Amino acid sequence: MMGGMASEETRTLKSTTAPDSATAPDSAIAPGSAIAPGSVAGPEDGAAVPATRAWAVRLVVVGIVLSALNLRPAITSFGALLEEVRDGLGMSGSMAGLLTSVPPLCFAVFGVMAPRLARRFGVGAVVCAGMVAITAGLLIRPYTGSTAGFLAASALALMGIAVSNVLMPVIVKRWFPDRVGSMTGLYSMALALGTAAAAAVTVPVTEALGGNWQSGLTVWAGLAAAAVLPWIPLVRDRGAAPAEREAGQGVSTHGHARVNGAGPVRQVHARVEPPTLRITRSPTAWALAVFFGLQATAAYITMGWMAQIFRDAGVSAGTAGLLLAVTMVMGVPLAFVIPRLATRLPHQGPIVIALGACGLAGYAGLYLAPAAGAWVWAVLLGVSNCAFPLALTMVGMRARTGAGVAQLSAFAQSTGYLISIPGPLLVGVLYQHSGGWGLPIALMVGLMIPQMAVGLLAGRDRTVEDEAAR
Repeated sequence: MMGGMASEETRTLKSTTAPDSATAPDSAIAPGSAIAPGSVAGPEDGAAVPATRAWAVRLVVVGIVLSALNLRPAITSFGALLEEVRDGLGMSGSMAGLLTSVPPLCFAVFGVMAPRLARRFGVGAVVCAGMVAITAGLLIRPYTGSTAGFLAASALALMGIAVSNVLMPVIVKRWFPDRVGSMTGLYSMALALGTAAAAAVTVPVTEALGGNWQSGLTVWAGLAAAAVLPWIPLVRDRGAAPAEREAGQGVSTHGHARVNGAGPVRQVHARVEPPTLRITRSPTAWALAVFFGLQATAAYITMGWMAQIFRDAGVSAGTAGLLLAVTMVMGVPLAFVIPRLATRLPHQGPIVIALGACGLAGYAGLYLAPAAGAWVWAVLLGVSNCAFPLALTMVGMRARTGAGVAQLSAFAQSTGYLISIPGPLLVGVLYQHSGGWGLPIALMVGLMIPQMAVGLLAGRDRTVEDEAAR
């Protein structure tokens, strides 16, 4: 799959069809123009300049996949061993709830820094540093011996996840501007696979290592270390993707390049431009931020607490981990399908409603018969959690330029994660003080309704550049 994607990126595109809504054109696109990230001809003699090296594109694809695999194991591996970690560190239910709220807090605080860091050091360097931070945090946190140390090391890993969260849509938009839907799907699918794998195998691996929860959590540092490698060759690249630089070299005096005589193509900016949008003036940006926040709330409650809900209902620890894994693994196929479907629809509202309905049904099942229908509820909640790849896709669709995507991604994710912080903590407090799961589940249901409402607003066919300009 990766090789095919890379080869497509290095071929000259001779089609003159207009790009889909996921890659709305810049002002420099001529009607009927094609996008050619591969080979670009000179402005005068029509001779092709060197195409983007296939190995570089393949390396970016590998980097995207490996990075995405590492964006959730730090969280779901902890959720699978929550009870053991609580016992080992002497945590209360409220403190455990606080720990499950740390991911969105870190994503909000550190994610907003990502575009600025990328402009200064380059996207490749920042993502590479993020993978190093994840590796270090996962290696350190099981052996700190205290709740405070565990929290600090977790924050280090989550800092790396935060900047990578924000920059992944930017990388997709810059390196694959005509394939936002499929590449977002690939990235989301890998993210879901990593999430599910950590939930499914952390408990068995811990048992195989003698029941030591520290060892069970540490093993995920190896996967993070592997994700550092593809980004090392791109650390010094502070400008645009090679495809974008080559397109810039073939620019004519009229602002367009020619592709083997096939007509003008889009001139792509040489680097991520400084933010110029007044993003807070855009109603769509706010709707997307709130939608992102509410879906993140549901996701982190699920990752942090669902296994415990099943265990309290009499399900064994191993089976509860598998149920959480089923919820996460539903995102593997759907995270690839939903972005592709979303880019073909003028309005993404119907997808928002369908995912929300699955969530409401899953919560009802958790309340009425958590053990009897456990596998069904796990599947339904897994479908509902696919609001995350939908939100990422809408980030790419609601901005017209790469710089706009960077700013919208940072705003929507940072604001959204701030919104999501109280949710997991409140679940822990309600669980501890009520002695059951009725009130926490009622909270989850209550949050799903506004999620569906703002998702309808975020799914409208418009761009933040247009709204901010008004």
